[in-house]
Amino acid sequence: MDAMHEIVGVTKNPTRKRVGRGSSAGGGSTAGRGNKGQKSRTGGQVPAYFEGGQTPLIRRLTKRRGFRSHRKFSEVRINLKDLPKYAKENQLKISQLVEEGKIMPDTKVKILGEGTLPGAYLVQAHFISSSARAKIEEQGGSIEIIK
Repeated sequence: MDAMHEIVGVTKNPTRKRVGRGSSAGGGSTAGRGNKGQKSRTGGQVPAYFEGGQTPLIRRLTKRRGFRSHRKFSEVRINLKDLPKYAKENQLKISQLVEEGKIMPDTKVKILGEGTLPGAYLVQAHFISSSARAKIEEQGGSIEIIK
């Protein structure tokens, strides 16, 4: 080893300075807290949310009143004119829509009656409007309602 590295008595982690033990110990008087003020006093730490007298963020934000239902479900509405985009081989199945990533597994599907159908379709849905039901049955298609 070098002569520089052979210093005896030097530890890797020196002991911390003990403040507030008198002026001869090197950390007396104000003990590193500065002079006067809230932060120099015992228990005088400012809370983390304090913003120096400025109006706090929690009071600047808008009040979000009301109730949000945890039972609320998402619903996808498909018109008859758009049915060919979603259907495969003249069948619209929910499992197929989930597999293709077009809807999430807990999403409900509702069929609406806007537009016309080019042919007979097998439609699987949670809800269907009366006009859509009439148009699908008129074309010779069938409907399966899922609960």
